[in-house]
Amino acid sequence: MLESLWNKIQAYSFSVSHIDWVLFVSALLISLAGLVTMNSFLPTGQAGVGQNYFFQRQIIWLGVSLIVFFIASQLDWRFLRRTSVITTLFAFFCGLLLLLFIAGHIAKGAKSWFELGAFSFQPSDPAKLVLILLLAKYFTRRHIEIAHIRHIIVSGVYAFILFILILLQPDFGSAIIIFALWFGMVLVSGISKKHLLAVILIGTASFVILWSFVFHTYQKQRILTFIHPLTDIRGTGYNAYQSTIAVGSGKILGKGVGYGTQSKLQFLPEYETDFIFASFAEEWGFVGVIILFSLYGVVLWRILQNAQMGAGNFETFFGLGLAILFMIHIVIHAGMNMGLLPVTGTTIPFMSYGGSHLLTEFLGLGILMGMRKYSRGVHREVVHNQIDGI
Repeated sequence: MLESLWNKIQAYSFSVSHIDWVLFVSALLISLAGLVTMNSFLPTGQAGVGQNYFFQRQIIWLGVSLIVFFIASQLDWRFLRRTSVITTLFAFFCGLLLLLFIAGHIAKGAKSWFELGAFSFQPSDPAKLVLILLLAKYFTRRHIEIAHIRHIIVSGVYAFILFILILLQPDFGSAIIIFALWFGMVLVSGISKKHLLAVILIGTASFVILWSFVFHTYQKQRILTFIHPLTDIRGTGYNAYQSTIAVGSGKILGKGVGYGTQSKLQFLPEYETDFIFASFAEEWGFVGVIILFSLYGVVLWRILQNAQMGAGNFETFFGLGLAILFMIHIVIHAGMNMGLLPVTGTTIPFMSYGGSHLLTEFLGLGILMGMRKYSRGVHREVVHNQIDGI
């Protein structure tokens, strides 16, 4: 019995040896930085009344996300190479996004959430992961003939379906990320320069159409506020204005944990989600921001390293897509917090409050680790060990 138990322990130890611990620890440290930021801001006069609400719930979400990560890292994801599996996943999430218009919960003016008792679920987050898998599968099968522009168009149709379903909620931020994710994966797929120009022209034409017939007045105002952010600091430019104040007031070393006045005095709204970067920068200053960006740099670097060692083009494209997704979120979130980009309500990976995006992010890393079990790097390591044993 003891021998059997020992064998199971050894088997488990071997099963986690493929995990990229540098990647995992870096992502976890970013999540902990988010928790510290959430825990430090309690509205004045409300101590003891529902205090640390976001902090307490985020701990639960983080715990669940870590469990999902380790479970996903143990699975063999090669079944995702089957077209039937990918198309079924895509159709399922399209159905969920359609169902939102009937049974969705309205929050912040958008019908983007399903209410599940004490928790909410936003299907647009995992839909981004499904789009990465779908495009990875599509570009893998057509990697040799990717020069044909019809493949760019067909892949764009898949992304456009999700784009429209999300935009109509309306969730402008997530819709922009869907478009940027598709565009990024098209770039890494090996598209020719002339086709790149065609894609840019199509994107420009699409924006003109969206501006003329789709965008709501408040969404147009957000873009105009980006051009002249100080023209309406009491209206649509208020959040961006307060966010830039928070970032700038952190200076070199920050005000210290719990001493960020913009968030603590509630001048900065949504400090736990849309503007958590500004809240963090106010407390930790320029030095803290450099450390945070360094951790994100490590995460992106390790994802790209694992993508390079993928067993095939599908695994490589998935890793590249995951890195692109995280990079888009980081750039947009940090940009809008510093007044460089329009405020679109975009979270920052691993750090912002919310279970849907946190689960999706750790699930993506877990899938990548599962793919790492049969990557080219693992095969090379096995061969190297066998040679050393001769």
